[in-house]
Amino acid sequence: MSELDGRLPGAAPAVDTQAAGHPVSCLPMSPPPSHVAAAGGVARLFRYLVRLPLLLLHLAVSLPLTLLCLLSPLGRIRVGDESVGDRAVGAWSGGLMWIFGFRLRRYGTPLPGATLFVANHVSWVDIEMLHSQRMMGFVAKREIAGWPVVGWLAAQGQTIFHQRGSTDSLNGVLELMVQRLRTGGAVGVFPEGRTRGGQDVGPFHARIFQAAVEAQVPVQPVALRYGTDGDAQTVVAFGPRESFFANFIRLLGEPARLAEVHFLAPIPPGELDGRRRMAEQARERILSVMER
Repeated sequence: MSELDGRLPGAAPAVDTQAAGHPVSCLPMSPPPSHVAAAGGVARLFRYLVRLPLLLLHLAVSLPLTLLCLLSPLGRIRVGDESVGDRAVGAWSGGLMWIFGFRLRRYGTPLPGATLFVANHVSWVDIEMLHSQRMMGFVAKREIAGWPVVGWLAAQGQTIFHQRGSTDSLNGVLELMVQRLRTGGAVGVFPEGRTRGGQDVGPFHARIFQAAVEAQVPVQPVALRYGTDGDAQTVVAFGPRESFFANFIRLLGEPARLAEVHFLAPIPPGELDGRRRMAEQARERILSVMER
Protein backbone atom coordinates (compact mmCIF):
# COMPACT_ATOMS: atom_id res chain seq x y z
CA MET A 1 0.00 0.00 0.00
CA SER A 2 2.33 2.61 -1.06
CA GLU A 3 2.58 5.30 -3.60
CA LEU A 4 4.83 8.00 -2.26
CA ASP A 5 4.92 11.06 -4.44
CA GLY A 6 6.92 14.24 -4.57
CA ARG A 7 10.52 13.62 -3.56
CA LEU A 8 9.87 10.09 -2.35
CA PRO A 9 8.88 7.19 -4.59
CA GLY A 10 6.02 8.22 -6.76
CA ALA A 11 7.45 11.35 -8.36
CA ALA A 12 6.93 11.73 -12.07
CA PRO A 13 9.56 9.80 -13.97
CA ALA A 14 11.22 12.99 -15.11
CA VAL A 15 14.43 14.06 -13.50
CA ASP A 16 14.54 12.58 -10.03
CA THR A 17 17.98 12.60 -8.50
CA GLN A 18 16.81 10.18 -5.81
CA ALA A 19 16.08 7.34 -8.25
CA ALA A 20 18.47 4.41 -8.39
CA GLY A 21 19.34 5.35 -11.95
CA HIS A 22 18.19 2.21 -13.77
CA PRO A 23 15.99 2.38 -16.84
CA VAL A 24 12.60 0.74 -16.66
CA SER A 25 12.89 -3.02 -17.20
CA CYS A 26 10.22 -4.61 -19.37
CA LEU A 27 9.34 -8.09 -18.19
CA PRO A 28 8.69 -11.10 -20.41
CA MET A 29 5.11 -11.48 -19.28
CA SER A 30 1.66 -11.51 -20.80
CA PRO A 31 0.54 -8.65 -23.09
CA PRO A 32 -1.63 -6.00 -21.46
CA PRO A 33 -5.24 -7.19 -21.19
CA SER A 34 -8.22 -5.05 -22.07
CA HIS A 35 -9.33 -5.09 -18.42
CA VAL A 36 -12.85 -5.82 -19.59
CA ALA A 37 -14.72 -8.38 -17.55
CA ALA A 38 -16.64 -9.80 -20.50
CA ALA A 39 -14.45 -12.87 -21.05
CA GLY A 40 -15.77 -16.10 -19.54
CA GLY A 41 -19.17 -14.59 -18.76
CA VAL A 42 -20.87 -17.68 -17.30
CA ALA A 43 -17.81 -18.81 -15.36
CA ARG A 44 -17.26 -15.29 -14.06
CA LEU A 45 -20.86 -15.04 -12.91
CA PHE A 46 -20.51 -18.35 -11.09
CA ARG A 47 -17.35 -17.13 -9.34
CA TYR A 48 -19.20 -14.00 -8.20
CA LEU A 49 -22.05 -16.11 -6.85
CA VAL A 50 -19.60 -18.20 -4.82
CA ARG A 51 -17.13 -15.55 -3.72
CA LEU A 52 -19.38 -12.61 -2.88
CA PRO A 53 -21.09 -14.43 0.04
CA LEU A 54 -17.65 -15.58 1.24
CA LEU A 55 -16.38 -11.99 1.09
CA LEU A 56 -19.37 -10.69 3.04
CA LEU A 57 -18.87 -13.44 5.64
CA HIS A 58 -15.19 -12.53 5.86
CA LEU A 59 -16.12 -8.89 6.48
CA ALA A 60 -18.91 -9.66 8.94
CA VAL A 61 -17.10 -12.30 11.03
CA SER A 62 -13.35 -12.31 10.42
CA LEU A 63 -12.96 -8.54 10.35
CA PRO A 64 -14.44 -7.92 13.84
CA LEU A 65 -12.32 -10.75 15.24
CA THR A 66 -9.22 -9.29 13.64
CA LEU A 67 -9.96 -5.86 15.07
CA LEU A 68 -10.60 -7.37 18.48
CA CYS A 69 -7.15 -8.92 18.38
CA LEU A 70 -5.56 -5.68 17.17
CA LEU A 71 -7.24 -3.23 19.52
CA SER A 72 -7.55 -5.21 22.74
CA PRO A 73 -4.87 -6.31 25.26
CA LEU A 74 -5.23 -9.77 23.74
CA GLY A 75 -3.41 -8.52 20.66
CA ARG A 76 -0.21 -7.89 22.61
CA ILE A 77 0.19 -11.49 23.77
CA ARG A 78 3.25 -13.02 22.12
CA VAL A 79 3.06 -16.29 20.23
CA GLY A 80 6.58 -17.11 19.17
CA ASP A 81 8.05 -14.16 17.25
CA GLU A 82 4.65 -12.57 16.63
CA SER A 83 1.82 -11.10 18.65
CA VAL A 84 -1.74 -12.39 18.51
CA GLY A 85 -2.65 -9.18 16.69
CA ASP A 86 0.02 -9.77 14.05
CA ARG A 87 -1.20 -13.31 13.48
CA ALA A 88 -4.78 -12.13 13.20
CA VAL A 89 -3.82 -9.67 10.45
CA GLY A 90 -1.92 -12.44 8.66
CA ALA A 91 -4.94 -14.76 8.85
CA TRP A 92 -7.30 -12.00 7.63
CA SER A 93 -5.05 -11.18 4.66
CA GLY A 94 -4.50 -14.82 3.76
CA GLY A 95 -8.24 -15.41 3.90
CA LEU A 96 -8.93 -12.43 1.65
CA MET A 97 -6.40 -13.70 -0.89
CA TRP A 98 -8.04 -17.13 -0.87
CA ILE A 99 -11.52 -15.67 -1.42
CA PHE A 100 -10.18 -13.79 -4.47
CA GLY A 101 -8.80 -17.04 -5.85
CA PHE A 102 -5.11 -16.43 -5.19
CA ARG A 103 -3.18 -19.55 -4.20
CA LEU A 104 -0.17 -18.35 -2.25
CA ARG A 105 3.27 -19.85 -2.62
CA ARG A 106 6.18 -18.51 -0.59
CA TYR A 107 9.87 -18.78 -1.36
CA GLY A 108 12.43 -17.81 1.26
CA THR A 109 11.72 -16.49 4.73
CA PRO A 110 10.92 -12.96 5.90
CA LEU A 111 13.45 -11.61 8.37
CA PRO A 112 12.27 -11.26 11.97
CA GLY A 113 12.59 -8.02 13.89
CA ALA A 114 13.36 -4.58 12.52
CA THR A 115 13.55 -4.81 8.72
CA LEU A 116 12.83 -2.58 5.75
CA PHE A 117 10.98 -4.74 3.21
CA VAL A 118 11.05 -3.41 -0.36
CA ALA A 119 8.91 -4.93 -3.13
CA ASN A 120 7.82 -4.36 -6.71
CA HIS A 121 4.35 -2.81 -6.94
CA VAL A 122 1.54 -4.34 -9.00
CA SER A 123 -1.77 -3.72 -7.23
CA TRP A 124 -3.50 -3.26 -3.87
CA VAL A 125 -3.29 -7.07 -3.61
CA ASP A 126 0.46 -6.70 -2.90
CA ILE A 127 -0.33 -5.45 0.59
CA GLU A 128 -2.52 -8.39 1.43
CA MET A 129 0.03 -10.86 0.09
CA LEU A 130 2.82 -9.36 2.19
CA HIS A 131 0.64 -9.06 5.30
CA SER A 132 -0.33 -12.73 4.95
CA GLN A 133 3.35 -13.58 5.49
CA ARG A 134 4.68 -10.93 7.88
CA MET A 135 3.23 -8.01 9.79
CA MET A 136 4.69 -4.69 8.67
CA GLY A 137 3.58 -1.09 8.56
CA PHE A 138 3.38 0.29 5.03
CA VAL A 139 4.03 3.77 3.73
CA ALA A 140 1.00 4.84 1.68
CA LYS A 141 -0.40 7.87 -0.08
CA ARG A 142 -3.03 9.56 2.03
CA GLU A 143 -5.77 8.88 -0.54
CA ILE A 144 -5.64 5.17 0.34
CA ALA A 145 -7.13 6.00 3.74
CA GLY A 146 -10.41 6.65 1.90
CA TRP A 147 -10.53 3.32 0.07
CA PRO A 148 -13.39 1.04 1.22
CA VAL A 149 -12.33 -1.62 3.75
CA VAL A 150 -8.67 -1.70 2.67
CA GLY A 151 -8.06 1.94 3.61
CA TRP A 152 -9.65 1.60 7.03
CA LEU A 153 -7.75 -1.61 7.69
CA ALA A 154 -4.54 0.11 6.63
CA ALA A 155 -5.06 2.75 9.30
CA GLN A 156 -5.41 0.01 11.90
CA GLY A 157 -2.39 -1.89 10.59
CA GLN A 158 0.46 0.52 11.35
CA THR A 159 0.29 2.35 8.00
CA ILE A 160 2.22 5.60 7.69
CA PHE A 161 0.25 7.95 5.42
CA HIS A 162 1.99 10.48 3.22
CA GLN A 163 0.49 13.64 1.71
CA ARG A 164 1.63 13.67 -1.89
CA GLY A 165 3.73 16.66 -2.87
CA SER A 166 4.24 17.83 0.70
CA THR A 167 7.85 18.21 1.83
CA ASP A 168 6.79 18.44 5.47
CA SER A 169 4.83 15.20 5.13
CA LEU A 170 7.79 13.54 3.44
CA ASN A 171 10.18 14.46 6.21
CA GLY A 172 7.67 13.29 8.79
CA VAL A 173 7.29 9.94 7.02
CA LEU A 174 11.03 9.31 7.09
CA GLU A 175 11.18 10.23 10.78
CA LEU A 176 8.35 7.83 11.61
CA MET A 177 9.99 5.06 9.59
CA VAL A 178 13.26 5.48 11.47
CA GLN A 179 11.45 5.52 14.83
CA ARG A 180 9.52 2.36 14.01
CA LEU A 181 12.62 0.53 12.80
CA ARG A 182 14.65 1.57 15.85
CA THR A 183 11.96 0.19 18.15
CA GLY A 184 12.08 -3.21 16.44
CA GLY A 185 9.16 -2.82 14.02
CA ALA A 186 9.09 -3.72 10.34
CA VAL A 187 8.24 -1.30 7.53
CA GLY A 188 7.19 -2.19 3.97
CA VAL A 189 7.61 0.13 0.99
CA PHE A 190 7.27 0.03 -2.80
CA PRO A 191 10.29 2.02 -4.03
CA GLU A 192 8.89 2.44 -7.55
CA GLY A 193 6.40 4.79 -5.93
CA ARG A 194 3.43 3.75 -8.05
CA THR A 195 1.99 0.85 -10.02
CA ARG A 196 2.96 0.54 -13.68
CA GLY A 197 0.36 -1.73 -15.27
CA GLY A 198 2.29 -4.88 -14.35
CA GLN A 199 4.49 -4.86 -17.45
CA ASP A 200 7.73 -3.64 -15.94
CA VAL A 201 9.64 -2.80 -12.80
CA GLY A 202 10.52 0.87 -12.71
CA PRO A 203 13.49 2.63 -11.11
CA PHE A 204 13.79 2.38 -7.34
CA HIS A 205 13.89 5.75 -5.62
CA ALA A 206 16.83 5.78 -3.29
CA ARG A 207 15.65 8.26 -0.68
CA ILE A 208 13.26 5.78 0.92
CA PHE A 209 16.29 3.61 1.79
CA GLN A 210 17.64 6.41 4.00
CA ALA A 211 15.47 5.11 6.85
CA ALA A 212 17.35 1.78 6.83
CA VAL A 213 20.69 3.59 6.70
CA GLU A 214 19.84 5.79 9.69
CA ALA A 215 18.26 3.00 11.73
CA GLN A 216 21.02 0.55 10.77
CA VAL A 217 18.63 -2.27 9.91
CA PRO A 218 18.69 -4.76 7.01
CA VAL A 219 16.79 -4.29 3.77
CA GLN A 220 15.03 -7.39 2.42
CA PRO A 221 13.94 -7.28 -1.24
CA VAL A 222 10.67 -9.07 -2.03
CA ALA A 223 9.55 -10.11 -5.52
CA LEU A 224 5.78 -10.43 -6.08
CA ARG A 225 4.55 -12.48 -9.04
CA TYR A 226 1.02 -13.38 -10.12
CA GLY A 227 0.13 -16.36 -12.29
CA THR A 228 2.38 -19.08 -13.67
CA ASP A 229 5.81 -17.53 -14.28
CA GLY A 230 4.25 -14.11 -13.68
CA ASP A 231 1.90 -14.30 -16.66
CA ALA A 232 -0.93 -12.53 -14.78
CA GLN A 233 0.91 -9.37 -13.69
CA THR A 234 -1.03 -7.23 -16.15
CA VAL A 235 -4.32 -8.88 -15.18
CA VAL A 236 -3.91 -8.12 -11.49
CA ALA A 237 -2.60 -4.59 -12.09
CA PHE A 238 -4.87 -1.56 -12.39
CA GLY A 239 -6.07 -0.97 -15.94
CA PRO A 240 -5.96 2.46 -17.58
CA ARG A 241 -8.11 4.82 -15.50
CA GLU A 242 -9.41 1.86 -13.50
CA SER A 243 -10.49 2.82 -9.98
CA PHE A 244 -9.77 0.83 -6.85
CA PHE A 245 -13.40 -0.28 -6.63
CA ALA A 246 -13.49 -1.38 -10.29
CA ASN A 247 -10.26 -3.34 -9.88
CA PHE A 248 -11.53 -4.92 -6.66
CA ILE A 249 -14.75 -6.11 -8.32
CA ARG A 250 -12.99 -7.30 -11.46
CA LEU A 251 -10.44 -9.36 -9.53
CA LEU A 252 -13.20 -10.92 -7.45
CA GLY A 253 -14.47 -12.59 -10.63
CA GLU A 254 -11.10 -13.68 -12.02
CA PRO A 255 -10.10 -17.37 -12.29
CA ALA A 256 -8.06 -18.86 -9.47
CA ARG A 257 -4.33 -18.35 -10.01
CA LEU A 258 -0.96 -18.68 -8.37
CA ALA A 259 0.52 -15.81 -6.35
CA GLU A 260 4.20 -16.02 -5.49
CA VAL A 261 6.06 -14.06 -2.84
CA HIS A 262 9.85 -14.36 -2.93
CA PHE A 263 11.74 -13.18 0.15
CA LEU A 264 15.22 -12.65 -1.22
CA ALA A 265 18.68 -12.38 0.28
CA PRO A 266 18.75 -9.37 2.61
CA ILE A 267 21.16 -6.47 2.38
CA PRO A 268 22.74 -6.11 5.84
CA PRO A 269 23.26 -2.62 7.26
CA GLY A 270 26.60 -1.22 6.24
CA GLU A 271 27.19 -3.84 3.51
CA LEU A 272 26.81 -1.32 0.70
CA ASP A 273 27.94 2.26 0.50
CA GLY A 274 24.92 4.53 0.69
CA ARG A 275 21.25 4.42 -0.09
CA ARG A 276 21.65 4.62 -3.88
CA ARG A 277 23.66 1.40 -4.03
CA MET A 278 21.15 -0.28 -1.71
CA ALA A 279 18.32 0.71 -4.06
CA GLU A 280 20.22 -0.65 -7.07
CA GLN A 281 21.01 -3.95 -5.35
CA ALA A 282 17.45 -4.46 -4.13
CA ARG A 283 16.04 -3.84 -7.61
CA GLU A 284 18.57 -6.18 -9.23
CA ARG A 285 17.59 -9.01 -6.88
CA ILE A 286 13.89 -8.53 -7.56
CA LEU A 287 14.49 -8.41 -11.33
CA SER A 288 16.45 -11.67 -11.13
CA VAL A 289 13.18 -13.34 -10.11
CA MET A 290 10.82 -11.37 -12.35
CA GLU A 291 12.83 -12.03 -15.52
CA ARG A 292 13.14 -15.80 -15.11
